[in-house]
Amino acid sequence: MNVRRLIPATAVAGAAVLGLTALSGCSASDAADGSDGGRLKVTASFYPMQFLAERIGGEHVAVTGLTKPGVEPHDLELSPRQIGSISDSDYVLYLKGVQPAVDDAIGQSGVRNTLDAATLTTLEKHGAEVSGDGDGHGHGHGHEGHEGGSGDGQAHEEGDGHDHGEEGGGDPHIWLDPVKYAEVAEGVGASLQKADPDHAADYAANTKALVAELDGLDTAYESGLKSTATRTFITTHSAFGYLAERYGLTQQGIAGIDPEAEPSPARIQEIHTVAAKEKATTVFFETLASDRTAKTLAQDTGLETDVLDPLEGITDRSRGADYIEVMESNLAALKKALGAK
Repeated sequence: MNVRRLIPATAVAGAAVLGLTALSGCSASDAADGSDGGRLKVTASFYPMQFLAERIGGEHVAVTGLTKPGVEPHDLELSPRQIGSISDSDYVLYLKGVQPAVDDAIGQSGVRNTLDAATLTTLEKHGAEVSGDGDGHGHGHGHEGHEGGSGDGQAHEEGDGHDHGEEGGGDPHIWLDPVKYAEVAEGVGASLQKADPDHAADYAANTKALVAELDGLDTAYESGLKSTATRTFITTHSAFGYLAERYGLTQQGIAGIDPEAEPSPARIQEIHTVAAKEKATTVFFETLASDRTAKTLAQDTGLETDVLDPLEGITDRSRGADYIEVMESNLAALKKALGAK
């Protein structure tokens, strides 16, 4: 995540009044005005939101994603056509704090039915920005009901590197935790039922089916990562704080918020020390950013490299066709890197 992607305080403040807006008072016929073939015209900000809209909305929605495959969502700049498409939407699903341009456009769109997915679960801060001299340190979090392989139920994220927004902000990568993503899915399902009550039963059924899949994914992660040779993984993009917390792992971010930044010599040495101490084996990089940093560090430390996909977009390079498949691929990569038993 590039430094320029940090969210200006004015953008956050301007979008803070959004979230789950009034979804009542809008009948199915009202919501479908101007939609595609009578379907609810839905705009989704980027892939994790698009996946939810398509799976829960099913045949009753026509979903347009603002972020094209292969485009880094944090860098998205909206064209006039895209801004117009937001205003023409019946329903907008987004995640405040990820794409400032989208937050601003939604605030000015006048769309009656908008839903900020960040309002549907609890956001947390994960660690502090890794400084140039390698002195960044994170904070450990436990998660009720999920014990880590260390047996103490505590996860630690040294140098997670995310600081989205000003005070009161939090790490927006909630979709990388299947449990939190299921909470969001339930909220999206409920809001679609209110926006389009004529198809409420179908939205409810689709939500139930998706949540069941996400519960299965959570079970697979919990069992697959229960016993491992190490609990520490290294990544260029510190997007996996919620996932690490959920399953009792330790995330080590290389260069803080910028996955393409060159790590300082001090940070390389710090990672080398951590890797040796914690028996880490792999430096993970992502599909939508350069792998140069990961390969440089791996060469300097004698570690392997692999992909851990933050699922901000699906491309032909993705290890799976959709969210579920890529998360399963991420689990396989983690199990290999951590020495799952």
